Amino acid sequence: MALQAVIFDWGGTLTPWHDVELPEMWRTICSPHLPADSVETVAAALAEAELELWRRGAEEHRSATLAELFALAGVEPTDALLDTHYETWTPHTWIDPAVPGLLGALRERGIKVGVLSNTMWSRELHERIFARDEVLGLLDGAVYSSEIPWTKPHAEAFRAAMDAVGATDPAACVFVGDRPYDDIHGAKAAGLRAVQIWHQTTHAFTRPGLTPPDALIHDIGDLLPHVETWHVP
Repeated sequence: MALQAVIFDWGGTLTPWHDVELPEMWRTICSPHLPADSVETVAAALAEAELELWRRGAEEHRSATLAELFALAGVEPTDALLDTHYETWTPHTWIDPAVPGLLGALRERGIKVGVLSNTMWSRELHERIFARDEVLGLLDGAVYSSEIPWTKPHAEAFRAAMDAVGATDPAACVFVGDRPYDDIHGAKAAGLRAVQIWHQTTHAFTRPGLTPPDALIHDIGDLLPHVETWHVP
């Protein structure tokens, strides 16, 4: 069977995994813009709101937005604070250097390339990142959970990603991600092949009874040989 599409998770897949402490990130973001005596309280409220929305996504598979996060924390963000938010996260958003060549190789083989990310960030922010790293033009479609009602592993999220790249047969699609439940189990349940990229914290996401991946890789650059095994034009 010829593959129609390879769809990628974003954080921890297209970008190398980084461990971050949300309260510290929010303190860094808030500090230049708030009185010193309010930074700790506001940063804690933002971190708590973000964790609650991630919990909701994981347990209820309901999406959220950055605007919803700020509203839940009772914070009215300024443009300057939002700029600092982007800048603070920038060191953690760089695309893996192997990605541009990989995406180009997939497209040369007639395989569509997509992205499906559980994210509260807007399309504009993601496209800003992809343009910065010169991969935006290599994507045939992208779906961000901030724009749809669901998060992975909901089957509708995977169907939306297939629609975005013009794929019609889940069995002819591959999803690549790092999380055993959201990415691998979700993709397999929706009928796609699934490749898990392993990193040092993926064990924290493992739970009993999950569907195993079709392949396990340790580096995004190791994906292409598996794709070539499955892709029979």
